[in-house]
Amino acid sequence: QVQLVESGGGLVQAGGSLRLSCAASGRYAMGWFRQAPGKEREFVTAISWSGGSTRYEDSVKGRFTISRDNAKNTLYLQMNSLKPEDTAVYYCAARTARTAGTPSDSSYDYDYWGQGTQVTVSS
Repeated sequence: QVQLVESGGGLVQAGGSLRLSCAASGRYAMGWFRQAPGKEREFVTAISWSGGSTRYEDSVKGRFTISRDNAKNTLYLQMNSLKPEDTAVYYCAARTARTAGTPSDSSYDYDYWGQGTQVTVSS
């Protein structure tokens, strides 16, 4: 059973920064998704098993950075220049299948999910 534990959410003013962490019980391809009130869960970013390939949703490119520390089995999401529209519950997800190429942006490809951490950006 894969366990994912997120941390690092909180309240920040627009233009500020936050870093989310996700501690995993193993090494997997990983992704971050978010869900705002009244909206469907959406893809934010993902990173391959090796860390050599990443993928970003267009609205976060240049502002968010995904990274991983494979020695610690920990995933990170550095979020800069935050906007009120970034407000959501952020979930990390793990994909147990090892595939080559760009990591998936589909929630259906991820097998395990964290409990979520709230990020609130005030204007």
